[in-house]
Amino acid sequence: MNEQNLDLVFGALSDATRRGMLAQLSQGEANITALAAPYDMSQPAISKHLRVLERAGLIERIKRGREHYIKANAGPAEQAGGWITYYAQFWRQQFDAVEAYLQEHAEKKTPEGKV
Repeated sequence: MNEQNLDLVFGALSDATRRGMLAQLSQGEANITALAAPYDMSQPAISKHLRVLERAGLIERIKRGREHYIKANAGPAEQAGGWITYYAQFWRQQFDAVEAYLQEHAEKKTPEGKV
């Protein structure tokens, strides 16, 4: 995942309304009216949230007749999760190395290895 796409995904996920919509979509596809029902906001505001999610690749629109149905696309979220996992592991290793260094250093300063 390139940096621009990662920015789009994290930006889309930074809003509670959009995370809520994705949670709804985890139960299956829904039309826009059903997605908008839990939120006290205008239709243009709902559409704006959906455009942000769509631009990030987190949702797909399916047109059936006059209605638009929305379904979740887990791919970009999984890729962002992979990025988070990689850096979480990296920082855990860094902190473990610092801890080991500090313990070794502390043992050398105290007589008989007592802290």
